[in-house]
Amino acid sequence: MHFPRISPKVSVGVVFVAAMFMSIMDSTIVNVALPSLAHDFGVAGTAIEAVVVAYLVSLAIVIPVSGWLGDRFGTKRIFLSALALFTIASALCGLATSLPMLVVFRVFQGLAGGALAPVGTALLYRTFPQEERIHVSRVLNIPTVFAPAMGPVIGGLLIDKLSWHWVFYVNVPIGVLAFVFGLLFLREMHERVNVGFDVAGFLLAGFGLALTMYALSEGPSQGWTNPGILISGALGLMTLVVFVNIELRVKQPMLDLRLLKNRPFRTCNTVALFSGAGFMGLLYAAPLFLQVGRGVSALTSGLTTFPEALGVLVSTQIAARLYPKVGPRRLVIFGLSCVTILMGLMFFVGQNTDLWLMRILMFLIGAGMASSFIPIQVAAFATISPAATGQASALNNARLQVGASLGVALISSVISFVGITQVNANGAVVANLASYHTAFIVSAILVLIATGIGFTIHDSDAASTMKSRPNETAKQDAILDVTPGVEAVL
Repeated sequence: MHFPRISPKVSVGVVFVAAMFMSIMDSTIVNVALPSLAHDFGVAGTAIEAVVVAYLVSLAIVIPVSGWLGDRFGTKRIFLSALALFTIASALCGLATSLPMLVVFRVFQGLAGGALAPVGTALLYRTFPQEERIHVSRVLNIPTVFAPAMGPVIGGLLIDKLSWHWVFYVNVPIGVLAFVFGLLFLREMHERVNVGFDVAGFLLAGFGLALTMYALSEGPSQGWTNPGILISGALGLMTLVVFVNIELRVKQPMLDLRLLKNRPFRTCNTVALFSGAGFMGLLYAAPLFLQVGRGVSALTSGLTTFPEALGVLVSTQIAARLYPKVGPRRLVIFGLSCVTILMGLMFFVGQNTDLWLMRILMFLIGAGMASSFIPIQVAAFATISPAATGQASALNNARLQVGASLGVALISSVISFVGITQVNANGAVVANLASYHTAFIVSAILVLIATGIGFTIHDSDAASTMKSRPNETAKQDAILDVTPGVEAVL
């Protein structure tokens, strides 16, 4: 049976966006389902958090080894294997009849999700040459920013109209279609490395990241002085310190930390660490402000924060066209400066403020973040060789997970410290909006720090990614433009 020829860029873009949209959306859509899960399984609200923690911890275990797996066994093979496991685990989660069963299946989901992002990113960057990296970033930013905004909306609809089972079942058709498409049209890529498996590096990185992620995710709810949180956090950090010392000395490390000596890679990842923490912190605080602080429904909350994704889509197109002319430095500084101001304006959104004002702010915040995310992503890999792309992708995604967890942990702790309730003049307990306003300011400060670091970005380091595309590439883009649905992806 003969299948039509499809450009490798199209096949990689379609499969990557579908797979990443599914896996990233899963994290936010599950959060919406937690109250229903606690009710159906008859457990306390704190116990049901194991569903989220199990995913984050297993995710952290796999990320460090993902680069080695892709290089050793082929990026297509590992990516599709992870996609298949994630899809199967999603179906099993929907079929779970008890909390322990669901937690086990969530571990399998996390193991698969930990490989999807770094191996998929390596697949993208090995398909597109340097001068087209800006267009790769346009692909990359669709699922990473659009999916978190879609999760609460889709999750609210599925739970209201169907049941919590469907927040997992929704992944199955997406995963099956993406797997079949990838199996037929993706091309295998090998780096043909003869590097042995670094057992010590794998164990130290896996345990260190897992313990740290556990402490960051559970610290706000259990308290940072809780013995379990203190021990896991301390052990996690100490393990990571030992891991760094060992990996810098061995000739064939599991995770090549020497890549952090690369100036654009190090600088851009540091900017992204703080800006991502602030952004994810805002995305955590905004729904709480709306649902707990203002008492709106989950669906209304989702529809109020959703314009952030629309801002991303609009700004992505503009930033991609400006990047070759303006360069990463000015785009990053301008975008993050705007986001800092806009997050600060969230301080003035009160109990009776028209929600359309907040929707406008969310739209503009998404636009500002997109104008910075794209140049950061492209410039970070500007001087990374194809052979090192797998390792760089693993490091990049480890930073992404730590940044997101750090942002949520910090903002959650701020809200708890200030207090989510207060007693009014009549003696009634009411929502304390000051806690959320403080959280918005802290998010703005994190982005402000990222803005300052952005001044150290050198456009000259990213010169290879700022070239105009050659004629033959334009011809290939003409093919993309007539491919149904691809124009929206690329």
